[in-house]
Amino acid sequence: MKNSDLLKRVNALGFSLFGAEEDKNANLTLADMVRSHDLRLWEGFPVVLANSAEKGLFNYDKVNWYLRKPFDKPYLLSLVDLSLALYKFFNLKFSWADEFYYSLSVARRRKVAVFLEKLKSDGELDVAGSELSAQRLKTVFNNYFSQAQNKLNELLSVKDELGLEYSLSQVFSPKQKELFLKKLKREKLTKTEKEYFSRAVKKKVLALANPELHRLSQKLLD
Repeated sequence: MKNSDLLKRVNALGFSLFGAEEDKNANLTLADMVRSHDLRLWEGFPVVLANSAEKGLFNYDKVNWYLRKPFDKPYLLSLVDLSLALYKFFNLKFSWADEFYYSLSVARRRKVAVFLEKLKSDGELDVAGSELSAQRLKTVFNNYFSQAQNKLNELLSVKDELGLEYSLSQVFSPKQKELFLKKLKREKLTKTEKEYFSRAVKKKVLALANPELHRLSQKLLD
């Protein structure tokens, strides 16, 4: 298997490295990340695991089944435990992660606790004999979720703008809406625009601003 193909599949599951847009088998991708022994891919493992599990695609037994070589299986154990510790570090509440954690043996829960302490102290993380940087792992994970939050905020902003556009269109004509927005943005109006605003738009604005009208409108919608 070529790493370039794996990187494309990893990107499709949330850990962007090159910009491909492909939908591949999540469990196989996670297994391939484990056996790649590529530390930068391991740093992205918690991101891909979270995305896969949130979409209902993650099955631990299937990932483990794909790992044919016995020496790769301890890496999977460590990477999953490390991921759980990272989610706890960032105080992320994933129901699937909580269920998975409570299904672990006492020994593995202790391992998660050790990883968590290392993350808090920026110590080196021992993943079945290989070392990962706690600082780098946190940075990679935090950067991804910051980008995801920004995308969500952009989406909500667009949704709000569309809602506002629709509401304005119910009250104002296209020209009136244009003047309303220009006035709101404190843009300069021509003499003709000022006159039209005062004659037609301002009256509607005053009506909309009337608290009693707003109260009665809300009552009608109840």
